[in-house]
Amino acid sequence: MTRIRTLVHNTNPPALAGGCSVEFLILEGAQAGLSWVTILKKREEYRKAFDDFDARSIASYDENKINSLLANPGIVRNKLKINSAVGNAKAFLAVQESFGSFDEYIWLFVDGRPLCNHFKTAADLPVSTRVSDLMSKDLKKRGFKFVGSTICYAFMQATGMVNDHTVNCFRYNEIKKAYNT
Repeated sequence: MTRIRTLVHNTNPPALAGGCSVEFLILEGAQAGLSWVTILKKREEYRKAFDDFDARSIASYDENKINSLLANPGIVRNKLKINSAVGNAKAFLAVQESFGSFDEYIWLFVDGRPLCNHFKTAADLPVSTRVSDLMSKDLKKRGFKFVGSTICYAFMQATGMVNDHTVNCFRYNEIKKAYNT
């Protein structure tokens, strides 16, 4: 496992540590069609470029800011992905307004508790599930982009909504015990 993968693997997911953020929507959308390691290596550049992932700031980006992002070699310079980050920040804020927080909304898909799978090998892990299908459909209805079922499932994994550590991984039992799953 690379150093960056080890760091991410051994860290509590943000949702379990205290909240989902627009950060993972942006990073997961940027990752579409690319390797997750590529995006993780660019994570700090994304943090700088996207105002520390502040949804209000991102939602207010104008054409000049978008053009500066398109010229930034530290991030994936794809116009569709950058525009979707701005649109997703706006949709994120709308969800917060409707539900009180994005967490309140997103955790409804798993009844407020991490789903705990029981996979023996990484090859057993799915790329999407019925829950990620439902999440994708609802996010799209709310105006989010780059939120297909596979991206939604990766979001669920990254934010701790699903425990997909294999049963022989030390993190599997840590998470299972911590959240009584």
